[in-house]
Order: sequence, then structure tokens, then C-alpha cells
Amino acid sequence: MSTPLTDIQIRDPFVLTLPDSHEYLLFGSTDKNIWSGPATGFDSYRSKDLVTWEGPSPAFRPSPTFWSREQYWAPEVHEYQGRYFMFATFIAPGHLRGTQILSSGQPEGPYQPWSDGPVTPRNWQCLDGTLHVDQEGMPWLVFCHEWKQVHDGAVMAQRLTSDLRSAEGAPVFLFNASEAPWARALDVPSVKDREFPVYVTDGPYLFRLTSGRLIMLWSSFGDDGYAMGIARSESGTVVGPWAQETEALWSANGGHGMIGRTLDHRLFLTLHQPNSTPNERAAFFPLDELEDTVVLSSPGTGAGATSATQRG
Repeated sequence: MSTPLTDIQIRDPFVLTLPDSHEYLLFGSTDKNIWSGPATGFDSYRSKDLVTWEGPSPAFRPSPTFWSREQYWAPEVHEYQGRYFMFATFIAPGHLRGTQILSSGQPEGPYQPWSDGPVTPRNWQCLDGTLHVDQEGMPWLVFCHEWKQVHDGAVMAQRLTSDLRSAEGAPVFLFNASEAPWARALDVPSVKDREFPVYVTDGPYLFRLTSGRLIMLWSSFGDDGYAMGIARSESGTVVGPWAQETEALWSANGGHGMIGRTLDHRLFLTLHQPNSTPNERAAFFPLDELEDTVVLSSPGTGAGATSATQRG
């Protein structure tokens, strides 16, 4: 049965385009309550046009011995060396939040654990790991060192072994959330008594432009709530240094996005909006590519990807 996006509750949406089968797979945080209670797993949805979707289908279900039982967040799926790898965030009592890598021979799964637990540092609170393969073919994990541990959330890069089984070397600091002119300190009662202002980092996603320049989407909070901005690598490599764009790409009540490509090779932005449970939904917006960034397409131009019509 076909389902419109308006009927799919999902956070942190990630679209995998499959040219060979002329379709798309949509992944995301799909439990009805991702904040508490037992987790079910991750689901996926399948579409030919980005408008109507078939599903849900189970992409990951934990075995009885899997270490994490709640708060399954932000699955991304990347093709790498002939297999498909899911990067997802997990936590458990006695274990800090971190990104584990799962794998499958098929894009839709089912996915099984690939790394031995999280590949982020075990004594750090981490989330939202994404895969970046540099121009020399080296795989990197780019992830967030969470504000709950460091106050001013950071984005970090960690080299991975070529088989994606484990981390290699020490994490590299890229930037803090407060470096972005559009980012604002978190203003909620739970952080009022903290000694330092709290800035959030969420959802990094790296994209190599046609010009060869490297950009990163990432999310935090701005003047109008949850938002998403762009950082640019001044060296063209993952280690940066990274410069922040002054204005958010998406400024109001939506974020944690990625850049997708339609079957006819046009770019679109994926994000969830609004940022409140259980109302969050995936939305797609056409993008225009410039030499050193991307911008939302003006009405009547761009990729023509399906979406809600409002803009940040």
C-alpha cells in the first residue's frame, strides 16, 4: 500500500538513491517514541518518485543479545566496497551513547552488527556518525561529541580501518557549535543551571561539490528553533579548517538533513520538520549547486523534488 510522506512519522531522514532499480529508500529514526522506552529498530520505505512510499519494512531488528535496547537514532546507509553499511546511534545503561556500524549485502537490509560496538570513543557521549571517504579512498567517521558532556557541542573526525570494522588513530577536532554565527545557546529549563552555555551539534553530512570543494551540513538551534547550516572546508579535506556560513540554510523548526540526488541527477535537501514528536515528517526541497556551497532553489527552478512548500 502506498503511503504519503505526511503519514510517515520519521526523524533524521536519510535517502539512498538506487539507480539500478530506479527507486529510493528512506531510512530514519522510526520508533514512535525514540526518547524513552524499549526500541523496536529501524524501518525503511521504498519509492519510485519521492512522493508515495511503500512500507514500512524492517531494516534492523536487534537480536536478544544486542547491547542496546532503547533510543535508536539517526541511521544512515552508505554503499562501500560492494556492501551496504548502516551508521546508527545507540545507548545502554552503563554505556555512553555512540555510533555503531551495521552491514548488509542488500540496501534494504536486514542489517547486522559489523563493528564490535561503537566506533566512537567509549568514554565520550557521541551521536550521529556519518561516513566520509576522502579523495585518497580513506574512510572517515564524522560525528558529534555531544553537548551533554562538553557543553559546546563539537564535530569530530575519526579515521576508520579500510574494512569499517574499527577506529584507527585519535579523533580530530573540527569545530564547536558556537563558531557558527547563526547558532544560539540552548534555552530550555534542563540546562538553566549549567555553568556554561550549551550549544548543540547534530547530524553532520559531508558533500563534495562538482568544483571539488567540500561542505558539511550540520544542525543546531538558531533564533527560530531547530536549524541547519553549512560549514566549508578551506583545505578541501575532512580535517579542515572549517569555516561557517553566516546564515543557516534552513532556519526554522527543522533540520538533521542530508543532500540527496534524484534519479535524473538533480540535488535535493532532506530534513525533518517540525522538530516535535510525534509530528516530525520528512521533507524534500530542491537545491542549486554553486561553486562553494548549495542554496535552496528559487520557486519554479531547481530539482523539482517533492516536498512541503515552506522554506526556512
